[in-house]
Amino acid sequence: MSQTVKSRLQDDMKSAMRAKEKDRLIVIRGTISAIKQREIDERIELDDTQILAILDKLVKQRRDSAQQFRDADRIDLVEKEEMEMAILQEYLPVALSETEIALLIDDAISHVGAQSMQDMGKVMGILKPKAQGRADMSHVSSLIKQKLAG
Repeated sequence: MSQTVKSRLQDDMKSAMRAKEKDRLIVIRGTISAIKQREIDERIELDDTQILAILDKLVKQRRDSAQQFRDADRIDLVEKEEMEMAILQEYLPVALSETEIALLIDDAISHVGAQSMQDMGKVMGILKPKAQGRADMSHVSSLIKQKLAG
């Protein structure tokens, strides 16, 4: 049986402690903390899909921060954000290629019979579980808008 993302994070946290990998440990602990916070707030046990959504959000935060630090010419902070992003991405599934994203969008549009921008929500509803953690959802959203507007 495959290991859940949550148990993999727990195991990797122990390994990072033993190996004294301070930076890795900080990122993993922060991720576990974000997961636990949401579980406590919503009084639920998160499944892998929900955990991937959290990881996706954390990666996006790092990407945005890195861009802001790059704009401010703070290369030291850019490197820190990129290192943290790389650690987080280890837990995300393999990213979808542009071709795979385009195929998923086409399938979703034909599945719901989307005709216009009003069908955007239906298309996203089908795509989100398939692409979460494997593609930048804001990018996917803009591609859908282009197709539906076209």
